[in-house]
Amino acid sequence: MNIIGRLTRDAEVRTVLQDKQVVNFSVATNDSYKNKQGERIEQTTYFDCAYWISPNVAKALTKGTLVELSGRVYTRAWQGSDGEPHAGLNFHTSQIKFYGGGKKSQTAEANTAAKDSKSVKKEEDDLPF
Repeated sequence: MNIIGRLTRDAEVRTVLQDKQVVNFSVATNDSYKNKQGERIEQTTYFDCAYWISPNVAKALTKGTLVELSGRVYTRAWQGSDGEPHAGLNFHTSQIKFYGGGKKSQTAEANTAAKDSKSVKKEEDDLPF
């Protein structure tokens, strides 16, 4: 599955069991449709993403960056501290394409990080949104 969206925050690298590193970040996707009354409805979906292949890509994953992700979606459910049930969408990311955006000061670092990972591709910002 592929999703295209913007990062809602800078990526974080965490070390988990047996010194494996995972890059965690969040992406928002936008969709719109017309309801029966002809009104345009805007809908935003948030995905919590995990990328296990290379922690170096975290340097390029900054808030506002437009990315296309390939991978698989899975859901998770939990009970909050208030006792209310919650659910979320997670995305296990296997490939990342960059389309631009994010912090301009990290452009050089983004190019370096992209070269460090074989499954990360840098694309021009030619999308209409």
